[in-house]
Amino acid sequence: MTEVYLNSKFIGTVEDSTAFVESMLSERRKSKFSNSLNIFSDKENDMLFIEASKGRLRRPVLVVKEGKSLLTEKHKAQITKKEISWGDLIDQGIIEYLDAAEEENAYIAFREGDITPETTHLEISPMIIFGLCTSLVPFSNHTPPTRVNMGSKNQKQALGFYAANFLLRMDMDVSILETPQAPIVESIMHKISNYDKHPSGQNLVVAIMSYKGYNMEDAIIINRGSVERGIGRSTYFRPAVAEELRYSGGLIDEICVPDKDVKGYRSEKDYRLLEEDGIIYPEAKIKEDDVIIGKTSPPRFLSSLDEYSLASNLRRESSSTIKHGEKGVVDFVLITENEEGNKLIQVRLRDQRIPEIGDKFTSRHGQKGVVGLIVDHADMPFSASGITPDLIFSPHGIPSRMTISHLIELIGAKVGALSGRFIDGTTFDSEPEKALRDELLRMGFRENGTETLYNGETGEMFETRIYIGNMYYLKLRHMVANKIHSRGRGPIQLLTRQPTEGRALEGGLRLGEMEKDTFVAHGASMLLKERFDSDRTVVPICETCGLLAVYDEFKKRSFCPMCGENTEVSNIEIAYAFKLLLDEIKSFGIYPQLKLKNKY
Repeated sequence: MTEVYLNSKFIGTVEDSTAFVESMLSERRKSKFSNSLNIFSDKENDMLFIEASKGRLRRPVLVVKEGKSLLTEKHKAQITKKEISWGDLIDQGIIEYLDAAEEENAYIAFREGDITPETTHLEISPMIIFGLCTSLVPFSNHTPPTRVNMGSKNQKQALGFYAANFLLRMDMDVSILETPQAPIVESIMHKISNYDKHPSGQNLVVAIMSYKGYNMEDAIIINRGSVERGIGRSTYFRPAVAEELRYSGGLIDEICVPDKDVKGYRSEKDYRLLEEDGIIYPEAKIKEDDVIIGKTSPPRFLSSLDEYSLASNLRRESSSTIKHGEKGVVDFVLITENEEGNKLIQVRLRDQRIPEIGDKFTSRHGQKGVVGLIVDHADMPFSASGITPDLIFSPHGIPSRMTISHLIELIGAKVGALSGRFIDGTTFDSEPEKALRDELLRMGFRENGTETLYNGETGEMFETRIYIGNMYYLKLRHMVANKIHSRGRGPIQLLTRQPTEGRALEGGLRLGEMEKDTFVAHGASMLLKERFDSDRTVVPICETCGLLAVYDEFKKRSFCPMCGENTEVSNIEIAYAFKLLLDEIKSFGIYPQLKLKNKY
């Protein structure tokens, strides 16, 4: 007897498990059972599992009977004429959904030609193993899956035309590519997803060669002429928000130009861009520390004040300013109310971003890299027909990564650009490479994609032929303008007296364990000491008991809280964080005694 479980609960036994499973499946395909029901036969343990619970991952496949798919040419014609729909195919039992368990009992063919007598199901399309972004990678069956995966993730980070109403939106930290293009090499998913309505890249002329070593380690070199003509140019948007909050006791924030007697008043120069209502005007050019929304708030602590003597000079300054390292132009000002009916001001800033050294670009094949050099148009290599590459890609990125699809796209897009058509690069079903090579040959080019190039600086012909063609390149959201960060002196934290953390707070650049090891290995002891000086402090220490002593600034004398004044006190240089540790250790009753030795 075979045990039967429904949603992991034992419900009974059956004698002939094979006949039971077959009858269940045929009833499901006739729509007598819910099509969300799945059955798994565990023959080794002689058990049947029927699942109808929520939260299972299920996928559609075509049913195969007697070595033939149930989807016939007649069905395909009806689908084309829109006489039948997807739901009809499920109701007729032509398509069924399998979950992970039932898939164990299925023998699924990849293509119709792979069907054998044992086959139970057929994939609707071989490309169904990919998600949306992954299926946008052209010729991806010629490339290792790790790189295809990387190409898929890189496309999600690309700048493009993300929403048609972007001018009316207040999105955080977004960019718009100024002149996006549809790719020359596309897959069927580009058509299905209407990719030409929201493209996110540009078709560039790419040469694979080294250039003075500036494109080693995956860096790329771009043509200054191409940049000036608009390649990779984008606009960065960021909102700033301020609202008039209400506090207990009837107090309220006020959006205005702060008076000079307000606590924390900045300077007249900081408020120069505000209009009478305390809000900046559109198209104002701004840089860090400029005030964009003027605001004053009631004092933080009201306990010590009389209720009726809240004079205006007790209000504090709480304006919204531009953060450290940011600049731009005020693009849009919105004045509205929040859910509680309080005044809400939103100001959108925009900043034009022209590609610069350090910006990140990628092809659709996981071949990402940053700009290593921007070369004048006149110094770039050129072909006999006068074509100059927009971008130079390093040849060392290909052999170890085996991204053959990257090379095929160069030839495919070159054919597409010369013949004025789109090239089909759908995974498992693309235009054959041989056909593309033959077409390139017919147009008067070498069938292997190489051309003779000339040195732009000397005019000499390169001895080797250079692989050159067109490629769809994406600009990613990782721009050096958002990440560049350095600091000399600056703000420190109140508790530890160490530098603040983070770029927006003008934070310090942390020297970690591994960085310390490099300084030790170089023997750079003074530099190492200097780097660990961020919270240096001098503290008096009692030589008798080894605890922290006290220095009386008023009487100009030191004494120990435990031993009194008749003891020797020495000033020692330690990290403030260590002094904090000593205080915390004392607070839970451990005696941290410091034994001082003479340095000399």
